[in-house]
Amino acid sequence: MNLTYLFRSLMSLLLVLGITAPGLAGEPTEKIRQTTDKILSIVSNSALKDPSKAKERRKLIRSAVDERFDWDEMARRSLATHWAKRTAEERKEFVRLFADLLERTYMKKVEDYSGEKVLYGEETKDGDHARVKIRIVTKKNKDIPVEYRFKKEGNDWLIYDVSIEGVSLVNNYRTQFNSIILQSSYENLVKRLKDKAELK
Repeated sequence: MNLTYLFRSLMSLLLVLGITAPGLAGEPTEKIRQTTDKILSIVSNSALKDPSKAKERRKLIRSAVDERFDWDEMARRSLATHWAKRTAEERKEFVRLFADLLERTYMKKVEDYSGEKVLYGEETKDGDHARVKIRIVTKKNKDIPVEYRFKKEGNDWLIYDVSIEGVSLVNNYRTQFNSIILQSSYENLVKRLKDKAELK
């Protein structure tokens, strides 16, 4: 699976979580539902559909997504062994750049949401970690298996990875980032991420 397909899929998946038996849904699933409801209320708000409201609309969507994704954990796992070599300031900067990268990748997909459906599968917990398996049904009736991975933080459950058709988002980024760092440097990776941010 190519990375473009993987990236395009994630945020649309966050919008389509809505078909499940309420009595069977566990806490992680309910957390996704809460975030989904917030995002759907934003994209369906007629007062925010005008092009002049695009910046405000995207800011609201980003705020809702920030509540559910553990950017620190995702960034740490994506850098893998390179994370330990970074200073506190470098880590803070990288987390911000990482979150911005995902925002740019997914925002248009979120705004183009057209009502795809999702069927829930198994939810499993292992201490402070949990997994929720679902199947997204596209307009062409293709089933796409997805697995959300959660980590409990306080009283909340936050997403730290998503696998689409068996391909991990974090693992994909880890491969890309590691390749860039080994071929050049960490500083070059940061420069690339900053350059992309300036193009948005």
